[in-house]
Amino acid sequence: GDDLEARKADLAASTQAAIVDVLVKKSLAALRETGLRRIVVAGGVGANQLLRAQLDAACARLGVRVHYPELHLCTDNGAMIAMAAAMRLQSGQQQARFDYAFDVKPRWPLNAIDSA
Repeated sequence: GDDLEARKADLAASTQAAIVDVLVKKSLAALRETGLRRIVVAGGVGANQLLRAQLDAACARLGVRVHYPELHLCTDNGAMIAMAAAMRLQSGQQQARFDYAFDVKPRWPLNAIDSA
């Protein structure tokens, strides 16, 4: 009954805390590695209040600005990408100009996160 529900809630909260911790550490490591002073959190994860609070606190300590879409926009990356593309087209920009001078790490060992 209530004990099972409490254990489920504890498991969910612990899982969320662990995931948020990893996301914050990886984000901070990426900021340090690139020297960037701003970060954008988009997609469904951007609606997570614990992530917002912890990332805001960590970035404030580093003097880094965090940008989030409004909560009602934090559900569908496809819609956000389409809107960004539409805005670019409306402004006459037909080609994205990005600096790809950083390494993408699709697999980042957990033991490497400790230094973040």
